[in-house]
Parts: sequence; C-alpha cells; structure tokens
Amino acid sequence: MQPLELYRDRDHACLMFTDLIEEDGQTVQANQFLIVDGDTGAIIDPGGTLAFNELFMAMGRHFAPQRLSYLIASHADPDIIASLDRWLTSTNAQLVISRIWERFVPHFTKAGKTEGRIIGVPDGGGHLPLGRHELVLLPAHFMHSEGNFHFYDPVSRILFTGDLGVSMTSGAQARVPVTDFAAHVPLMEGFHRRYMVSNKILRLWTRMARQLDVAMIVPQHGAPIMGQPAIQEFYNWLDELKCGVDLFDERAYQLPTALIDPVTRQTRQP
Repeated sequence: MQPLELYRDRDHACLMFTDLIEEDGQTVQANQFLIVDGDTGAIIDPGGTLAFNELFMAMGRHFAPQRLSYLIASHADPDIIASLDRWLTSTNAQLVISRIWERFVPHFTKAGKTEGRIIGVPDGGGHLPLGRHELVLLPAHFMHSEGNFHFYDPVSRILFTGDLGVSMTSGAQARVPVTDFAAHVPLMEGFHRRYMVSNKILRLWTRMARQLDVAMIVPQHGAPIMGQPAIQEFYNWLDELKCGVDLFDERAYQLPTALIDPVTRQTRQP
C-alpha cells in the first residue's frame, strides 16, 4: 500500500507508512514517517526490525535511503529503534535522540556502530536544520519515556507526538484522520491512562503545545488528529485526564499471590 501523504508542496513532503508489519495479533500497529525538504530527508521513529525491509524499500520509491541525513527517535523503545543497526549499516544518517539514551542505544547495534553518529538532544529540546527549514524538537518527557521528544514541522504544521495521541487501530484505520474526537476517545483512553505518567505532565505539555500553529497531530500508533476543533478537544481531554501515578495507591504494591501457568500463559489464584 502507498504511504499516506500528510503534506506535499514543491520542495517539502511528509509521508506516513502505516501498514508495513503484518497484522497477526502479535504486534502493535506502528507508523513510520519520512520528511523530505529539497535534497534532505529524515525518518521519524524508524521502527523495529520487523519493519526495516518494507520501510527501506517503500521509502526508496520516494527518497533514496542513502541520502538520509537523520534517523529521529522520540524515545528508545524497540518499536521505535530496534532496527537501528540495519539503518546505520545501510545509510550515513545520524541518530537524533535524547541525551539520556545515548549510552543505551548502542545495545541495539554491533560494537562501534554508533560512534560519532548520535546527536544527543538536551532536555530543553532545540531546532534541527532540515534542508532549507528546520524541525523543532519539543520536550515531552515522561510521555511515556524519561527522555522523550516530539517533533514539530513548521512547514506542514504537523506535530509528530510519538506515544501521545496513540489509538489502537489497524493500519487501514490509521490512514483515516480523526475529525470527530469524542467518537475516537474509546480507542485512546486505556492506553493513555496506563502509559502516560501523570496529569501534571499532560497539562505542562498542552500549555506548551497550544503555543504552536498545529494543523495535524500525528502519533506513532493509530490515526492522525486533524483540524482545530479536534486538536483543541484533544488538548482539553489531556488537561482533565487522570493517568499513571494518579491512579495508583498502596493496593498496586502488594506481594503477589497469582500463579502464572507457562503452558496456558494465564494467571490464576492458588
């Protein structure tokens, strides 16, 4: 299937790949993104090893992988950068990731592969040159990773939000932008309540994000959120959402009694 074209003008394009992994019920649907500005390209959240071959071939129809400048990672989860060793072998791209993950990501590669090829992003973020323009690297710590960033493209006005805004959908469903936010909430709520660390962090993030001119919010799993009404409803929803440590108390920290059966992979009480 062709990538979803999120934005295109004469010099700038943003493409979203939604269905590179076979949907067999054993993996989570994930999106990968290609941003091209003139002769410069970047992949955002390139994905795990399961996605590498398909993404490498698919993006090659739109931009030569050997010309990639950056592999940009919102955080260091396996579905984000487990394919790193193969990308570093196949391209000359640099990895852009939070400084706190610089000494962990080499565990995804052969010894020495990352030497001189990591751009460590400070906690406050920054601006990354991309062709004639730049990407804004926005702090998004604890959403859900300790060192986490979102990426704003001022040309397309797209905000790439990693695991924030995620919905549990198929690759085909991820190609349909969300404009009715209220109807979309059931696909998002369970994930956000468990994976986002606290409402305090969400409110700090929305205060920052509201200062940007955003046409579309695009997460790493599921469908984009498009248009001002839906985007504002998303911000409002996050402002009120109790999640993570907000929902935990002493009942969550008890000595376990359940037995885990390695044959059925089920738990039961003794």
